Amino acid sequence: MLGIEHPIVQGGMQWVARAELAAAVSNAGALGILTALTQPSPEHLRREIARMREMTDRPFGVNLTFLPTLKPVPYAEYRDAIIESGVKIVETAGNNPGEHMPALKAAGVRVIHKCTTPRHARKAQEIGVDIVSIDGYECAGHVGENDIPGLILIPATVAQVSIPVIASGGFGDARGLVAALALGAEGINMGTRFMCTRESPVHESIKQAITRSSETDTRLILRSLRNTSRVWANQLSAEVVALERAGAGIDRIGPLVVGAKGRGVYESGDVESGIWTVGMIQGLIDDIPACGDLVRRIMDQAHGLVSGRLAALL
Repeated sequence: MLGIEHPIVQGGMQWVARAELAAAVSNAGALGILTALTQPSPEHLRREIARMREMTDRPFGVNLTFLPTLKPVPYAEYRDAIIESGVKIVETAGNNPGEHMPALKAAGVRVIHKCTTPRHARKAQEIGVDIVSIDGYECAGHVGENDIPGLILIPATVAQVSIPVIASGGFGDARGLVAALALGAEGINMGTRFMCTRESPVHESIKQAITRSSETDTRLILRSLRNTSRVWANQLSAEVVALERAGAGIDRIGPLVVGAKGRGVYESGDVESGIWTVGMIQGLIDDIPACGDLVRRIMDQAHGLVSGRLAALL
């Protein structure tokens, strides 16, 4: 459906999913994803898509996330920039993308919608998306409010929709890919794992921090605001949790979690200078490979698991 060689999709990560990373993923035979709102305007997005096309002739997509913001975002203009640039795969996330579906479908765009519950997946199918990407409790960033881990979430979603399902949250190696396929998904989405690659634009210190961290080195914040996000466990995220427990509102919490600070972390490498998202999969990441090497390794090991270990059990 997507025209890709391997059943692996790169996460649409804010501030991270730029052309250098997405092109490397697409060139490896997986699906690279640019993040629209990383770009400061629709015109900048057009330029980034053009840069992407200079780096790869393989299929790629663009993520467009609809979330409540303090400053209004011209979503329709970003959507039109995607369509007018000829992009044929769009990943939507956050709020219901229904109002944008007629324009996307009229342009022949395949739509992947990221969900956190089977109920949301059913709704996405009803409004006409082509694929759902189901995000489990293990994921980085927005985990939803139901805390459903992938082992339950993936087969529950597959059982309730007829369109393809991509498993997201907690995936980074061949074992996860084979498990997702066994649970009924058609492929996996990897965010944190691709963030920790040579082509990723984040600072080397951030990549090193991920390789040193364990699965317990994340923290859930903004639960009191029903906007729960999984982030790296630094002093600032601990302060946010403490404020939430004390009953603080957005007026006190907001300045600590502003997106510009997270962007600064990725650029400066100072892990304590802002809130930055990372998944529990960091506990299984211990190297910083090139995207091509990572995808090849995952696929080779997945073939080995299925033809060796699993086949031997029969």
